[in-house]
Amino acid sequence: MKITAIPQFARNLNRMREITAILSKYGLVDWISRLNLRIAKGIFRSKEGRLADLTPEARIRLACTELGTTFIKFGQILSTRADLVGLPLATELSKLQANVPSDPPEIVRSIVEKELGKPISKLFATFDDQPLASASIAQVHAATLHDGRRVVVKVQHPDIAKRIRNDLEILTGLAQLAEKYIEELQPYQPKAIVEEFEKVLTRELDFGRELRNLERFVKNFADDPNVRFPLPHPALSSGRVLTMDRLDGVTFGKIEKAPDPAQGQEIARLGARVFLEMIFRDSFYHADPHPGNLLLLPDGTIGILDVGMVGQLTPGGREDMEDLFLAIGSNNPDQLSSTLMRLCGQRGIRDPIAFSADVADFLGYYRSQAMNRLDISAALTEMTDIIRRHHLFLPTNIAMLLRVLILLEGTSRLLHPQFKLTEVIEPFQSRMVAERLSPIRQLRRFREFLRDWRDLATQVPAHVRDIVQRMQTGRIEVQLQHHHLEPSVNRLVLGIVTAALIVASSMLWANNAPPVIFGNVSVIGVLGFLTSILCAGRLILAVLRSGNVDT
Repeated sequence: MKITAIPQFARNLNRMREITAILSKYGLVDWISRLNLRIAKGIFRSKEGRLADLTPEARIRLACTELGTTFIKFGQILSTRADLVGLPLATELSKLQANVPSDPPEIVRSIVEKELGKPISKLFATFDDQPLASASIAQVHAATLHDGRRVVVKVQHPDIAKRIRNDLEILTGLAQLAEKYIEELQPYQPKAIVEEFEKVLTRELDFGRELRNLERFVKNFADDPNVRFPLPHPALSSGRVLTMDRLDGVTFGKIEKAPDPAQGQEIARLGARVFLEMIFRDSFYHADPHPGNLLLLPDGTIGILDVGMVGQLTPGGREDMEDLFLAIGSNNPDQLSSTLMRLCGQRGIRDPIAFSADVADFLGYYRSQAMNRLDISAALTEMTDIIRRHHLFLPTNIAMLLRVLILLEGTSRLLHPQFKLTEVIEPFQSRMVAERLSPIRQLRRFREFLRDWRDLATQVPAHVRDIVQRMQTGRIEVQLQHHHLEPSVNRLVLGIVTAALIVASSMLWANNAPPVIFGNVSVIGVLGFLTSILCAGRLILAVLRSGNVDT
């Protein structure tokens, strides 16, 4: 351990003990024994029993729930990556909900007044101290503005940012150890996953970002009378407090009895259309369309809440999405295989032929179904499973988009059990093809093509001149990098040294090289043999454990 890491280690020691005790309680701590934690061995002991009657996925969910905000959010993020963790675990993690005890009224009021710089009485005409809900990061209170408008105030829990920061430090350390010492986890790049999670969670802690998301959605759907987003109030908001209009309605998850089939189908189609407009028209979409975030308002319109998690498609990401949908729509297995391998960077692909065969079977099964009868959530889930089985990993933006479509169809079926998302997505797909082939878009792509070649033509002469100058002055260098060869090189060197010791010791012993004991036993030869036995033992142990041999 580096000296600079000691304060961080000491700061997180108690939390590490708590995390390990909870993991042990749910039978999830076995892999820790495989990490090289020499300094902290003692903190990984727990007297808790194991809940062997639960599935591993359920135990992971319960452990995340008990570990608190950071791990609940981490589990929720992993639930969007079925291509990484598999469908069973992703499905179980999607059930994660945080019901955090609410903060005392005096603490809530002090946070609001400190953040907004005025007493509560001057900010709001009324402010209900009893929260409407308390989640992992914040709790929500009803209030009334001085002009009579009804609003809700989202207030961040005190010290939540500090607790999350400490947990992120621990997660980052565990990810680094797991990637180094647990071989089967290395292809999943745990460090990269935790880094991506840190970005997402840091954004959720900034209510200013959520306010800007609300403003953008309100603007994008200003002309659509069938959907409403809460209007934010920037003057009554900050990084830890968010004030927005109150939408009163029934969440899709609490609709005890769906409306009549015709009305249920119409509402489901309306909700799906809104999200598809976000994706295909705006390239900026709500990334968590679960039933609790969608409201059926009294006038029959759709209300959408909680825009902390959003997705945004860059022009390149939009091209990737279009390639994927067009490959599926054209029923071309070769095109779909090559598109997926290109999107995933072909990392970890072991058998391209078997992968193409699985994709062909996948398309063959769904090709026989009419477009308006296609179960898109089942199709996307199966495609994600194929990707995972072949050790491919989707880019984060594409994985999030696929999850949104799967969730969207499932949520819509609460109102109309026979709802098919493909009925709504088909016009958008036709529009996507038309836009892709439009002369304006082709002209824009041609301009980008010319700009790239212009930049290349500008840069190449300077690079060539630099290379020639380095060659003339003898300053050109060639750097050779290798990956994961250190263990093999170390074993090879240790094997050569061991063999040399055996040969040299045999010669010394055979020739009775002094000093000798018992008349004809060379002391140096015996010591050489013992040393060679130790080296050989270490080499064999390293090979069996597939670990590094430090020299």
